[in-house]
Amino acid sequence: MLALPPGLDPDLLRSFVLIAEGDSVTRAAQRVGRTQSAVSMQMRRLEDILGHPLLVRGAKGFSLTPQGAWLLDRARPWLSMHDEIIANFRAPDVTGRVRLGTPDDYVMLWLPEILARFAESHPAAELEVICAPSNELLERMEKDELDLTIFSAGHERQGVVSLPLWRGPLQWVGPVAHAVQRQTPLRLSLGHPACIWRAAATGALDQAGLPWRVTYSSSAQMGTYAVVLAGLAVTVSLAGPLPPGLRVLGEADGLPRLPEFEIALAQRAETPAARALAQHIVDSFRHEPGGLPLQG
Repeated sequence: MLALPPGLDPDLLRSFVLIAEGDSVTRAAQRVGRTQSAVSMQMRRLEDILGHPLLVRGAKGFSLTPQGAWLLDRARPWLSMHDEIIANFRAPDVTGRVRLGTPDDYVMLWLPEILARFAESHPAAELEVICAPSNELLERMEKDELDLTIFSAGHERQGVVSLPLWRGPLQWVGPVAHAVQRQTPLRLSLGHPACIWRAAATGALDQAGLPWRVTYSSSAQMGTYAVVLAGLAVTVSLAGPLPPGLRVLGEADGLPRLPEFEIALAQRAETPAARALAQHIVDSFRHEPGGLPLQG
């Protein structure tokens, strides 16, 4: 009979992930409630079990070996699943209503998986989702009409504590069947005047010395897409699947590079349901390409 391989202690993997994300044994030890020497011993034990070095100390902290990078990609979702299993059986049932705000731009990219996992883990909780522009969502949070909201960074309000979730680039989007990007001035289909994406697009065009004109404004991404599909303008979006008939445009099409931006989470309510949903959102974004590690 073949001997089973030794199991991996989740505590070892958790310390490894915290060091890899924060470049510091000190911060990892604080997070897990151990001494620095204990966490260092954990890393030696993990490397002995796997038979490969995982972390290399440098002048600016730790860096990952190729084996460490491979393990990090798999340890994050494994720990998330582990914690979800433990929480499901140990934690009391989460009940009550939680009101989540999100711009419609993010709904199809990230929300389905997050909401499905939350509903599976906490079937007794009631979830209400409100879609609106980021500035409106934060206003509604100040009025106690939302418990937490995902929003585009740059709309922060004094007194509202937020946590960065994700950072990535914007992209130009145009129609497949038309070369509207070659017209002068460039016609744009963008969000409302306070939209961060709108400011990023027009700012990039100004810096490149390209004339432009906003011919359509919408508070919803699908509204901007409709005008682009008609061949009347170009717009901007996150990297991700596009509706049929649209394509990504870039510098080869005569358009300037767009800046990166951040997505953040603001939470007002401290109910068990709100805390549980916030944790699902944070965990999901951390495992996405571009996801930001927890601060502190």
